[in-house]
Order: sequence, then C-alpha cells, then structure tokens
Amino acid sequence: MTFTVAPTIETERLILRDYKELDFEPFADFCASERSAGVGGPTTRAEAWRGMAMMIGHWHLRGYGMWWLEEKSTGRAVGRAGLWFPEGWPAKELGWVIYDQFEGKGMAYEAAMAARNYAYDNLGWKTLISLISKDNLRSIALAERMKAHLDGTWTSPTGNVALIYHHPIPGELE
Repeated sequence: MTFTVAPTIETERLILRDYKELDFEPFADFCASERSAGVGGPTTRAEAWRGMAMMIGHWHLRGYGMWWLEEKSTGRAVGRAGLWFPEGWPAKELGWVIYDQFEGKGMAYEAAMAARNYAYDNLGWKTLISLISKDNLRSIALAERMKAHLDGTWTSPTGNVALIYHHPIPGELE
C-alpha cells in the first residue's frame, strides 16, 4: 500500500500542510467547543484524537484530504481546510474550519480557494460541493463569495441536515 502525504501549499499568509502531533491541542480545544457543532461536535479529547487520525487516514485511503492550516508569520494553528469524501457522502466536498481567534480575517477564503484550485488543477476534478449547516452563516457567506450556489439539502448518515453548495466548474471560474 502506498501512503499519501499531504503536499505543502503556501498562500500569502498560510501554509497548508500535513498533520503533526503538536496540532492536536488546538484541534481538541476546537472539538470541545460549541463552535464544532457544524462538524459533529462538541466531542471529547478521545473523539478528537480519533477524528484527527481519521483525517490523516483519509489521505492514505483516497489520496487527498484536509490540510492543517498554519499561519506563516507565527506558526500558530489556524484550522483546517481541504477535500473530503468519506463513505456515504453525496459527492467530493470542499470543507474548512477556522479557529475563532482567526475568524473574520479572510483566512478561510484563502485556504478554501487554495484547496479548490488544487482539486481542479492537480486532481482534474470538475465539480465540488460544500456541505454547510443552515446555522453557519459565515460558511454560507464564504461559499457564496466563492461563487458556489445552493442546490438543496442532504441528510448525513448521522442524521444532520446540511445545505449543499455546488462550486463552479473550472470553466465557470473566469
């Protein structure tokens, strides 16, 4: 079996990179907070550990996945963003999570655009969706800023209802 390591992508302010064990503490803090409700939280530390391991495993099983986001200027963990397609999902997804101290600074947009460009330019994908809780107004605004359009709802295998935002195909991006 070949193991895929997340390639490093640099943007103006961020490094999108593979996971490191030192990323666990800020991730566990996020998972324990109410801010994680849109991605299955709040969770315990043990569940957060399994969630982090699952994201690492996704790279190995699918050859793509979520990147850890690091602020270039400080080295601090900002959140995660990337590509996601676990069993039971309706299509390949572009997702993002930004920790509260970094929210409202355009970092989610910067990371999500880098991940979407990677999917289209490096993987040759023609479509992507983002699944967003109807209460997550910031993520809805970000999807719309990225020119994604609302295309119904979807109920996850765990019973959570999400809005489906379809991202424009590469030819529609100009």
